[in-house]
Amino acid sequence: MTIDERIDRLEHVTAMHIEQAKKDYEENRRLWREQQQDIAAIWKRMEDRDRESQRRHDEGMAEMRAEIAARDKVMDKRIGDLVGAIGELIQRLDRK
Repeated sequence: MTIDERIDRLEHVTAMHIEQAKKDYEENRRLWREQQQDIAAIWKRMEDRDRESQRRHDEGMAEMRAEIAARDKVMDKRIGDLVGAIGELIQRLDRK
């Protein structure tokens, strides 16, 4: 094999390596972009899930506060009625 043939062969091999490196680079970029899209989709799903969970929590807390307020209102009325009844009893007992 002559020096010119060796140089031609080296040029051919080098060109093949360069071409393969370009293909690998493009494939890596494509995979990276897909990975970034997958990561973004996962984050979006997590954020959506968190928002939904927070919404359900907030609704549950609002319902609980409404129930507590209703119970407090009933309890306040019962206490008021009881205090009024005790007051009336004391007045009746004082009259006797």
